[in-house]
Amino acid sequence: MTRLAVPKTYKLYIGGAFPRSESGRTYEIVSAKGAFLANASKASRKDARDAVVAARGAFGGWSGATAYNRGQVLYRVAEILEGRRAQFVAEIVDAEGVSTAVATAQVDAAIDRWVWYAGWADKYAQVAGNANPVAGPYFNISVPEPTGVVAIIAPQDSSLLGLVSAVAPALVAGNTVVVVASERLPLSAISLSEVLATSDVPKGVVNVLTGSPAEIAPWLASHQDVNALDLVGAGALDWVDLQIAAADTLKRVLTPENGSDAAAPTLGRITAFVETKTVWHTKGLI
Repeated sequence: MTRLAVPKTYKLYIGGAFPRSESGRTYEIVSAKGAFLANASKASRKDARDAVVAARGAFGGWSGATAYNRGQVLYRVAEILEGRRAQFVAEIVDAEGVSTAVATAQVDAAIDRWVWYAGWADKYAQVAGNANPVAGPYFNISVPEPTGVVAIIAPQDSSLLGLVSAVAPALVAGNTVVVVASERLPLSAISLSEVLATSDVPKGVVNVLTGSPAEIAPWLASHQDVNALDLVGAGALDWVDLQIAAADTLKRVLTPENGSDAAAPTLGRITAFVETKTVWHTKGLI
């Protein structure tokens, strides 16, 4: 008896669930050779707003967790991703048309990047914070705190590594994320969402939209409940207009990066989305 294969449905990832776009729209994803791979959901403005609502709702719990706990959760993502290496390698080979060795290297680098950022979770504050010298009987301490909801346009020429490289550092400090995946290579982004959903990452901390960055980015840039905007993958868009829209609500903005090393792992990508709170406290009082 011939068995019918069960094709995978690639949906959005919002608030810990996998809904279809409220608009009902989809678009075809094809391989590097032009063969049909899947239909992906094409996110709408309403989907973007729902994702921001989910991210805002998750912010208190995620930012309030201990740094050590956030590091454990991010490391768990690496563990689950390691167990599904073969699936991601196959998806990247099909989508990008690269060799198995190249795809494996990309998956391995993505796993290692989760581990690298997980290690910084309970350490970056010692580097970014400070005990400040003051003239008087006071302690003066500067402490980094998360900015809030960060909207990210992921690198568009990478199935997995670019996405991980942009999302992971924002999470380290306690921010929550709405990320627009690569329009041409979105399948690994939704597979990564399945990893996040089973890796102790609280619902709403990461929300993944697929579709057109040119359509979705202006809504996120102008949304009043988005606190920061990472345009790392927006080089092909009119990103200056996005900066102008973001300025209306005083968002912090990172400009596009080009090349295969876009969003390379640095401490600066963590501190880009933190605010510094300075506390004064008197000495010697009983």
